[in-house]
Amino acid sequence: MSILEVKNLSVSFKQYTAGLKQTNHKVISSLNVTLEAGEILAVVGASGSGKSLLAHAILGILPSNASVSGVITFEGEELTSARQKAVRGKEIALVPQSVNFLDPLMHVGSQVRTSVKKGDAVKAQRAVFERLHLRQEVEQMYPFQLSGGMARRTLLSTAMVSGVKVIIADEPTPGLDPVVIKEALDQFREFANQGCAVMLITHDIESALQIADKIAVFYAGTTVEIAKVEDFLGQSEAIRHPYSKALWRALPQNDFIPIPGSQPHPSALPTGCLFAPRCEMATPECWEAQPDIRNLRDGMVRCIHAT
Repeated sequence: MSILEVKNLSVSFKQYTAGLKQTNHKVISSLNVTLEAGEILAVVGASGSGKSLLAHAILGILPSNASVSGVITFEGEELTSARQKAVRGKEIALVPQSVNFLDPLMHVGSQVRTSVKKGDAVKAQRAVFERLHLRQEVEQMYPFQLSGGMARRTLLSTAMVSGVKVIIADEPTPGLDPVVIKEALDQFREFANQGCAVMLITHDIESALQIADKIAVFYAGTTVEIAKVEDFLGQSEAIRHPYSKALWRALPQNDFIPIPGSQPHPSALPTGCLFAPRCEMATPECWEAQPDIRNLRDGMVRCIHAT
């Protein structure tokens, strides 16, 4: 059952250049994802592909110069600004990428306890700290006293005790040792098994493949493919989009072949398919218009050549 759905999301930012000329940079265009209760959706793609902006758009925490179009629904109802504020932190929780989301004037233990909705908050906080290998004395520390890894584990703790229906984890594992990474990933899997929906935003495709049910691949601010995790196993023959295949081949455990060229900047997007300038399959038709996302082999793809 779909619990959160994003349809044709576009996000632009107003900027002023020399001479106070106003420009609009579209950083997300026609982006589509669906979160199912009981599943983990891993969102992968290069830096600047729109992964974190998607999370912020869902929660309504984009900066004031952002313009948003498209529809986001939660439990079948549109997420208006008022509803975003009502569900933020209560039914939809964010594990943010930046540790600056921690309150610098509050003990970290107390911050985690404020996310506990039922039961003994102190007991819940201490149990999750123990699980993530944070010593009890850490609960009396302020954020500036924490290492980067400790701060990330604290942010992760707030989601783990929240009892929310949707967790959006934005790069939750960088800087953590392998034991803690495994604990965090296992916890996300446990959340999903209990009926929660999890969106795992990550560069670490290998970790995502261990626990995710589906993979959404982003490129230059749009969704190019959504597929079952099984499609990314084997020799990539089940992968639909040329970029997804190139991303798979670039992994060290596979062919370790880099993708030529670079992802375009939002101010210099090509006409037509955004991946066309780097694609070996590109034809003149690819430059005419951005392809619509379509259903293909029990998945979705944005490519006219995918079969």
